[in-house]
Amino acid sequence: MSDTGSPANKAADDAPAPTEHLNIKVTDNNNEVFFKIKRTTALRKLMDAFCERQGKLPSSVRFLFDGQRVQATDTPDTLEMQDGDILEVVQEQIGGGC
Repeated sequence: MSDTGSPANKAADDAPAPTEHLNIKVTDNNNEVFFKIKRTTALRKLMDAFCERQGKLPSSVRFLFDGQRVQATDTPDTLEMQDGDILEVVQEQIGGGC
């Protein structure tokens, strides 16, 4: 007798597989831009595209995910991002210490 028809196996088969693409929202509090990227794509592409669309220099802004700075070599997989997550863009500030 085969177990392929049992409810336990059917539930395991119905579990959604992780999608290859993620929808990521990038916001700088004035603008929101949505990107659809692969889980293995370096976030440098997304960061450069956002800066180009907004007319900002990549060296003048910082990207944050859950309060942590995003590196250009990071990927959605390395940051454990989920579909619909938000990257925040803030103006880089230098100085302030005396």
